[in-house]
Amino acid sequence: MRATGTLVPTALAALLAIPAVAQQASDVTAPEAPSGVEQKAPVHATKHMVVAANPLAAQAGLDVLRKGGNAADALVVVQTVLGLVEPQSSGLGGGAFLTWYDAASKTVTTFDGRETAPAASTPALFLGSDGEPLGFFDAVIGGRSVGVPGVPRLMEVVHTKYGRTPWKDLLQPAIDLAERGFTVSPRLNTMIAEDVGRLDTQPATRAYFFDTAGAPLAAGTVLRNPDYAATLRAIGDGGADAFYEGEIAEKIVRAVTSHATNPGALSTRDLADYQVKERPAVCAPYRGLSVCGMGPPSSGALTIGQILGMIEPFDLATLGPDDPESWRIIGDATRLAFADRDRYIADGDFVSIPKGLLNAGYLAQRSALIRRPTALPDDDVKPGEPPWDKAGLDGAELRMDGAAFDMPATTHFVIVDDEGNVASMTSSVENAFGSRQMVAGFILNNQLTDFSFAPEKDGQAVANRVEPGKRPRSSMAPTIVLKDGKPLYALGSPGGSSIIPYVATTLIALVDWKRDMQAAISMPHMLNRFGTYELEAGTSAEGFADDLQALGYKTKAVDQNSGLHGIAINAGGLTGGADTRREGVAVGD
Repeated sequence: MRATGTLVPTALAALLAIPAVAQQASDVTAPEAPSGVEQKAPVHATKHMVVAANPLAAQAGLDVLRKGGNAADALVVVQTVLGLVEPQSSGLGGGAFLTWYDAASKTVTTFDGRETAPAASTPALFLGSDGEPLGFFDAVIGGRSVGVPGVPRLMEVVHTKYGRTPWKDLLQPAIDLAERGFTVSPRLNTMIAEDVGRLDTQPATRAYFFDTAGAPLAAGTVLRNPDYAATLRAIGDGGADAFYEGEIAEKIVRAVTSHATNPGALSTRDLADYQVKERPAVCAPYRGLSVCGMGPPSSGALTIGQILGMIEPFDLATLGPDDPESWRIIGDATRLAFADRDRYIADGDFVSIPKGLLNAGYLAQRSALIRRPTALPDDDVKPGEPPWDKAGLDGAELRMDGAAFDMPATTHFVIVDDEGNVASMTSSVENAFGSRQMVAGFILNNQLTDFSFAPEKDGQAVANRVEPGKRPRSSMAPTIVLKDGKPLYALGSPGGSSIIPYVATTLIALVDWKRDMQAAISMPHMLNRFGTYELEAGTSAEGFADDLQALGYKTKAVDQNSGLHGIAINAGGLTGGADTRREGVAVGD
């Protein structure tokens, strides 16, 4: 049987009434709301827009734009408020990638604020005394998993280059909210409750996220964070240096190195030496568009570019989203792209990466593998042999173990300002609540667990192994799509390695199936990264199970905790969409 493309979204509480000016009806397909379920509608604006994972953060960003600030100013406000009200996902103690369109120069660039491994790290960081890889949470909780945070420096670098509102003014909204207190949202309450047994085992997080009886803070509780306000004041006065040097840095190092059972090796020198790197955007063609995003150490743009390159020869527009054949093509292209991702992509400052991963001839060879009536057999899904840019390199030493931990953390937000600047930023502490260490009012990341736990495979080095100063491979994929050199779409998502198919299939829905931004985001998820088709539980995606099994796939119904946010940009204005699965909103004027 064929399934329809509808979604049963999670019910969300109204946290804040936020104005959004509707300008015109959408001229593309709107989502079909299931019976009895309220569906989010696309939001329209003409001047500027913010889409973020929490209404308080979105509103704070919109306020900056209304006062004449630009997208670089607004991203500082959005990120600092998110770090307060959505601490399980991102914050000062985490890292981020930003894809930026600069309206003045008409160019796209990216900023790498990914965490780095301490100088004292070794490839054996996540091996136990028996030489075997640690269990995930054995590695996560404590100081061992904490990398040097990148968010504070990224905000400063971008603001210095592009911003115009005084730096201190941009930190004030989060300071005021931290001192006044904010209402614990239903999602934050759920996340705390789901982490009982981990979050409440650490003194600082137990004191902050649980009541005096030891119960998770209830939704509706007013939560204050004076320590966070003090940290932001220090950064306001001293810039990011106040975070990376001095008292705050010493507190971070003390928390990491003095953990009773799982200490890390972070030093004050590691913090002082941290640098954000501006890198060229990775852009891939698709149907006459240019899909641009973050290159290594992110695998996002390269893998999305490979998926789209392999499916471009197929007429997905005619097949449509209700035909299982569309999903066979998308699923096998994703599997092949992930095979290359796992073999070749890591921090390009440390390992050689094939230049030809997006080579048109190479992708045509890979695409030919899926010109068949049924699913690719598992034995045929393996890394290809893309062209290299240096003689003698064949990639044999660059094995990857393919393991990925997909946790419901990370956040994505999108901003378009009056001048046409576009910020698409994905920010994360990795696992929900990161390392479960809280310092000076913010959560410390566990991003080092994005490295391969095993440094070797079959006696050969793993590209994504731990090394001093290295940035772990990421799947974060902040994306900006250009048409004739001008921004058309900006989007991204949290979701671990699922981010890649979340963004890729949303782009397919926008471009091939002519969905509006909200409808594209709200489609049920159907993902195949590693052989089994994961169908979003509780949605019509489950109706594809029989057809996909007939094509040769194993299937399973799973929750899909995306947080897709996006803005479409056209001559008529802006159209924003926020994921129905989280508490995000699109707001604009």
